[in-house]
Amino acid sequence: MTTTIRHHAFFGTMNFVFALTDPMIAELERLTNTGIGAIYQRVVAGTFSMADLPEIIRLGLIGGGTAPQDAARLVDTYARNRPMAEVFPLALDILDARWSGNAGDVGP
Repeated sequence: MTTTIRHHAFFGTMNFVFALTDPMIAELERLTNTGIGAIYQRVVAGTFSMADLPEIIRLGLIGGGTAPQDAARLVDTYARNRPMAEVFPLALDILDARWSGNAGDVGP
């Protein structure tokens, strides 16, 4: 049985489910040309690139069940061209949920 580690958070206009599933992690690694461990470390250390945060959020939305087109629209509206201090906590929480796992956010 496969389980998904999810993070629930308000984003834009409502609450969403975010999940960095294995396919979404593979896509994040492909887009950033960086392994997930290095991505996590650089976000925690604050040495991330500008594109990292919106991609983490977008892929987290898709992994959580949001349609790719809707995820792109939400991220374009609420994560791009916004102060990084607004989007950083969400991106970190999405990564951290997958990194550490949270028993309350694990499901089929």
